[in-house]
Amino acid sequence: MKKLNLLIVGGGGREHALAWKLAQSPRVAALYIAPGNGGTEQLGTNVPIDDNDVNALSLFARKNQIDLTIVGPETPLAAGITDVFHAAGLRVFGPSRLAAQLESSKAFAKGFMLDHDIPTAAYATFETYEAALAYARKQPGRVVVKASGLAAGKGVIVCDDRAQAEAALHEIMVARRFGNAGNQVIIEERLQGPELSLLAFTDGRTVVPLLPA
Repeated sequence: MKKLNLLIVGGGGREHALAWKLAQSPRVAALYIAPGNGGTEQLGTNVPIDDNDVNALSLFARKNQIDLTIVGPETPLAAGITDVFHAAGLRVFGPSRLAAQLESSKAFAKGFMLDHDIPTAAYATFETYEAALAYARKQPGRVVVKASGLAAGKGVIVCDDRAQAEAALHEIMVARRFGNAGNQVIIEERLQGPELSLLAFTDGRTVVPLLPA
């Protein structure tokens, strides 16, 4: 059975966990992590390439005969790393730039759910502070304010009253706490109940669920 050269893109705890598990496989010939961290350095070879430099990563994969690249972070996926790799004839695990919008744009994801009759909380999307503020002042107060773009998991603010909603909008759209991630804002109905994440792998025909998180 052929042994594989693998490249993991990313430098966080998620990538360390992937490297830790993949390093245990007898099918792995070489394991690279770009850029990696102190933990991954003990498991494979760290590569000093920024995880957003998709062209440099593609060049590295070609030069080092990488059999499969696994992408961890959302930002390179949103930048189209899988599209670049596919165009170069490289195998990569991760969604295309278009599909990654389900993660990189909350406005896109909400619209997708609406178009395909997928249940989701009631919401409205805004691109100006004034319009968002006027809408928030008409709501009962208990809403969720979200920066639409990628904000490192910090762009969601749960509000108990109108004052908190107004402050959240100012923080995102005026103070620009999350930068361009706040160019669009979603004001969403606040739902009550337990929250969980359920992930699955699929090849388009078969679905294999993971344990709920």
